[in-house]
Amino acid sequence: MPDLRLTDTAGRPYDLRPHAAGRLTLLFFGYTHCPDICPTTMADLAAALTQVSPAVRRQTSVVFVTSDPARDTPPVIRHWLDMFDHTFVGLTGDVKTIDTAARSVGVPLEPPRRQADGSYTVDHGAQVLAFTPKGQARVVYLAGTPVADYAHDLPLLLRGDA
Repeated sequence: MPDLRLTDTAGRPYDLRPHAAGRLTLLFFGYTHCPDICPTTMADLAAALTQVSPAVRRQTSVVFVTSDPARDTPPVIRHWLDMFDHTFVGLTGDVKTIDTAARSVGVPLEPPRRQADGSYTVDHGAQVLAFTPKGQARVVYLAGTPVADYAHDLPLLLRGDA
């Protein structure tokens, strides 16, 4: 699990490792203005969490780290995540810290770039990383992973069977 200290959507410091201790943690790097992968991934994770037992749900954290901190302020992230699940954790910070953490777990990020027409391009990996309650990376889910696969795997990951 990356050593990641950022700011949560309430403006408080958030240290990933202590918060993740004893919990199954699904980590995703993306941005709220993403037109495709980010919203579908968050929706799929939210749907999967409705298909597992309440006990598994209570022990699972979804952590979204913005790759576009200039536009993804804490209130913007919170509003966006609440459309999927109000328990999802949203984090922001400086680009360098976010990039270092993402690269440490093999997720490529590029700094946001403003295009001539005023739009932004934010290239980022589309992986969901699953960390066991002991902080071990066990599975990397790629974009388009079916909801049923997440729902099947979450209890196994929590028990350490995956």
